[in-house]
Formats: sequence, C-alpha cells, structure tokens
Amino acid sequence: MTTLTTAPPPTASPPLAPAPAPPQAARPPRRWGDLALRLVAGLVLLYLFIPILLIVLFSFNDPEGRFNLTWQGFTLDNWLDPFRYEQLTEALVTSLKVAALSTAISAVLGTLVAVALVRSRFRGSGAIDTFLVVPLTAPEVVLGASLLTLFIDLEWARGFGTIVVVHVMFEISFVALTVKARLRGFDWTLEDAAMDLGASPTRTFLRITLPLIVPGIVAAAMLSFALSLDDFIITYFNSGSTVTYPLYVNAATRTGLPPQINVLATAILLVSLLLLGASVLWQRRRPAST
Repeated sequence: MTTLTTAPPPTASPPLAPAPAPPQAARPPRRWGDLALRLVAGLVLLYLFIPILLIVLFSFNDPEGRFNLTWQGFTLDNWLDPFRYEQLTEALVTSLKVAALSTAISAVLGTLVAVALVRSRFRGSGAIDTFLVVPLTAPEVVLGASLLTLFIDLEWARGFGTIVVVHVMFEISFVALTVKARLRGFDWTLEDAAMDLGASPTRTFLRITLPLIVPGIVAAAMLSFALSLDDFIITYFNSGSTVTYPLYVNAATRTGLPPQINVLATAILLVSLLLLGASVLWQRRRPAST
C-alpha cells in the first residue's frame, strides 16, 4: 500500500527592502567670486538706471528759474499741466507721428525681407544679409551726413518726409534681423500641408505663417518705435525746419529746461513699460489658448 506524501507549503519570501535613495549632490559652497560678480552686475545696472531715476524724480521738482537742474521741492503741478508749452507738445506729437509711420512701413518691409531670406536661398542672399548689418554698425554721423548729401543731390526739401525715409532706412534692418531670428525654427512643412489641403499661398501666409511669427514682428515693431522716438543724430542732419522731441530737448538745454520735459519723458517710459508687460503676458497666454 502506497502512502501519499504532500509537499511542504511554500515559505513566504521576505519583503523586499526599499531601494536606497539616490545620493543628493552636495551643493557647492557659494564662492567669493560669485558674490563679487553679482555685486558688479548690480552696480552696473544701478549705473544704467540712475539717469532714468533722475528724470522721474525731477518731473516732481519745483524749480526756480528756467533750468530744472537743482532739486528745490516736491510738487505735482508739473503733472497737472504736462502740455503747458505748445512747442514742446508739437515736437512730441511730431515724434510720435514719425515713429508710428516709420514703424508701420519698416515692419511690413522688414518682415517680407526676413521671410524671403529664410524661406529660400537665392543668388545675392548672402550680400543682403551683409547689407542688413551695415546700418546697425555704421556710425550715425556717417549715415546722417551721407543721407543729407543724397537729399541735397536729389533736391529734396528736408522735413517730415525725409525724417520718415531715414528712420525707415535703419529700422528695416532691426525688423528683418529680429523676425529672421524668429523664423529660424519655423516648420515650413506646415505651409506645404496647408497648400496640399487647397489653401492658396496668400491664405497660407495669412492663416499659418503670419500668426506664428507675430510675436517676433511685435517685438521688432516695439524696438523700431523706441529707436525712432529716440533718434537724434540722423534726424538732426535731415530734419530741416521740422522739430522732433529729441531736437527740442537739445535746443532747450541752451535756453531753458522746463520740468514738463521730464514729465513727458516719464510718461513715455511708463507707456513703454506697460506695452512691454502686455506683450510679455500676451505671449505667455497665447500658447495656452491655442
């Protein structure tokens, strides 16, 4: 008679030990060189912002005499009447008109140049890339004098029109290079897919290409507007009898510096900061909504 033997029950395996945590990298101690670099960077930024802070501060000054150069006391009267001087107001309006018109023209032309240079390579594209850098590297005195000679040879009356022409001349380079940098990582197969689906080249550019490069165009337009509003040397050579805001400020240094100059400069600064902040917020929210 055979007896059945049963196998012993399997023994439970011991619980697995938790995996050891990876060793954390030791944080390197902060060196004196790092602290010195931060200190130097802070001092450089302070040096750059001191003139701007002085402009804002002296917009609240109550000066004695014609020159707003010595702090006399705090007042809000300057801000309550910022357009007290008619010639100053007209100069500011002229600068805003020139900046708006030249920015609009240069934004369109510079964007088209950037798209043409990035999308396709053609004979002479390298030379165009070089010529775009020339207005950025050439001294403004050279550009202003050469353009003045050109207008004299063409017998053009210098004034508002010539100021717009010369501003468009150097703004196109800034717009083209800024938009070109935006187009470096552009996926051109999106255009091919849109045209394969029946879209025309114009519709493809307006519905596909343009919305994707709008942030670069906006940044270039803001830079061009600021450069046009700030330009003095090139404008001085080719302005004729037209007076812009920088030209008025330069002339006022010899006759009198009213505090309204600081008020309008501070207002321009605040508007620029608001536009810059709105542009940054728009670029951050735009990918989330698309």
